[in-house]
Amino acid sequence: MSEAITTQPPSDRVLPHELPASLRDAGLTNWIREPLDDAVDRRRRIIMPPAAAAMGTPASAYQGALLAEARHPDTVFMMGDNPALPAMPERPVLKDFFLLRFSPIARTHLLQSARVARENGLDEKVVMACLVHDIAIAGLLSANHGYWGAQMVGPYVDEEVAWAIEKHEALRYFPDESVGYTYPEAYIDYFGPDYTPPEYIRREHEAARRHRWYMTSRLITINDIYSFDPTSSRTSTSSKTWSAGTSGSPARGSASTAPPSPTCGGR
Repeated sequence: MSEAITTQPPSDRVLPHELPASLRDAGLTNWIREPLDDAVDRRRRIIMPPAAAAMGTPASAYQGALLAEARHPDTVFMMGDNPALPAMPERPVLKDFFLLRFSPIARTHLLQSARVARENGLDEKVVMACLVHDIAIAGLLSANHGYWGAQMVGPYVDEEVAWAIEKHEALRYFPDESVGYTYPEAYIDYFGPDYTPPEYIRREHEAARRHRWYMTSRLITINDIYSFDPTSSRTSTSSKTWSAGTSGSPARGSASTAPPSPTCGGR
């Protein structure tokens, strides 16, 4: 009888005694990657926390300690792909970002919004806008996510879709009874019953109401359902929305090509 063969997977665990106490105590060991057993070289790689991730947190005070680690032999700053993340295809498409980069909650929410828009009989342009309306929250950051989401998808979608994504963030705070949109009850839980949007959000809303593409953006808010249906993550949008070209170059007006790879985590 042959004995069962077991293999120990490569470890990227940072040994606590190898790092300065300041980094251990601050919980920053996750920003330093030990070389994997099957790595091409044997160098330790340091990930410098992006400002958006570290600002206002204890991590922001330890930039110097991380910089000092780079002076050690066989230690470099990480450039290129992060081995802690699943590998992306050579020419990733939008679906790859949903499956390999976005959290289950973000993925479910976006797919649910697109599914609701499709079931409501809206055209492909609105369905696409709903599919990626919170892409900045999913793959970049939450603050001003309408603006940043529009920047991420702008080179790849119709100009109207990008505009609608940018403006939905302001429109969502203001009811429009003429089309059946009311202030979401979830916002009372999220922001409190006494929340008042800042003045710049009010200005954005007023300007968007006068724009020729107002209804495209408003339809995002109408189909932006603040509940999370787990079946949505298993529901495909139309083949046109998911399909992607293989040229690897952005196509204006295409709903299929993927945005640039996000480099920092979302909410």
